[in-house]
Amino acid sequence: MKKLLFLVMLLALAAVPAFTWTGQSSATQNCLAWERSMRSSAGASDHAGVGRPVIDRLAGDEPYGRLLGDWVADNCMRLNHVQVIGTHNSYYVEPRPALLALIASIDPAAAASFEYMHRPLDEQFGLLGIRQVELDVFADPDGGLFAVPLGSILVQGFPDPIKPELLAPGLKVLHIQDIDFETTCLTFVSCLQTIKAWSDAHPGHLPLMVLVEAKDEPILLPPEFPPLTLPVPFGAEELDGIDAEIRSVFSDDQLITPDDVRGERATLEQAVLKDGWPTLNESRGRLLFALDNTDAKRDVYLAGHPSLAGRVMFTSSPPGSPESAFVKVNDPLGNEAFISELVAAGYIVRTRADADTVEARFGLTARRDAALASGAQFVSTDYPEPDPDFSTGYFVEIAGGTNARCNPVLSPPGCDSSALED
Repeated sequence: MKKLLFLVMLLALAAVPAFTWTGQSSATQNCLAWERSMRSSAGASDHAGVGRPVIDRLAGDEPYGRLLGDWVADNCMRLNHVQVIGTHNSYYVEPRPALLALIASIDPAAAASFEYMHRPLDEQFGLLGIRQVELDVFADPDGGLFAVPLGSILVQGFPDPIKPELLAPGLKVLHIQDIDFETTCLTFVSCLQTIKAWSDAHPGHLPLMVLVEAKDEPILLPPEFPPLTLPVPFGAEELDGIDAEIRSVFSDDQLITPDDVRGERATLEQAVLKDGWPTLNESRGRLLFALDNTDAKRDVYLAGHPSLAGRVMFTSSPPGSPESAFVKVNDPLGNEAFISELVAAGYIVRTRADADTVEARFGLTARRDAALASGAQFVSTDYPEPDPDFSTGYFVEIAGGTNARCNPVLSPPGCDSSALED
């Protein structure tokens, strides 16, 4: 009987008269009906069901409530209605002890900030439930620019064996040239291939965000040390190369691009504020990329691409910009209300729960708690699991043991965190 009622409920939602919401799809109409049902419910205390619509009462009955929860999650929830955990410098491997000691002799604060490391990307996704990663890329158009790091020569008197991947042209992934270069994936393409392999094996996953920082800053050591490798500056050609390498690994239907989100709107910002982001049903198994840089590189990336037309990556652009859809607010302390306002308006926000090992080293949780409470969709951390080098036990997770949760600021009524991802 319950199964029959569940089917009747779905048919009833699908049969909403077309004239009720002119121009809206049947799925949108059904989601609005579900939200009205949830708002009219007396809530969990109404055990007898007085005043509770049949759709609401069925939601609590297994297994049909689970089916209903899955339908709502796929068709009514949008990717910005969800909050997940990400990692900062997701490729990162802590420098070997001798090199870390050398760095500490030059810059103790920098050395302290390097005391963390991450699992390989696929393990972060599969074992830790990470759904946002960050990759730092350096241009290497001729190949070999980063093949012989100076740091290993300084601490052991001879270079490490050359890795063939570093000799080929293409973007390389590392933190700082010559002195902080250890990584779980040497090239941008190899990192992306690892991500794609995991994504292909888990096609129902929530959308993954990949944050990309284009790095070209020269680093000066004290005069007694040899000069470090001079990076290739990121201009238009090098930034185009980031898009090209992404497209070399992922097909169009695996990506969520600014063009996909903008649709028929004049600007990307209009689209996210008026139409919203894709639903989870439209986003599962797909990726969106974002450029981390907010300096002149962002301006070069935007040049000739109004509202990011034809581009792969979103940019962190201030509200009011035609291309604004994603906003990076790294520090939630003092910015929690601002982040919540952005999220409520329809922007996607990334913030950081910790930085420079401070929170893990001293067991501080204020920044983590503010980040989660802010509603930022992507909360990035260096510690998705406790670090045995620190005794505080600090780490960041989604409460309840799920990989994602209903966004505390934006989720529609009836959201069930357990239904967001299997």
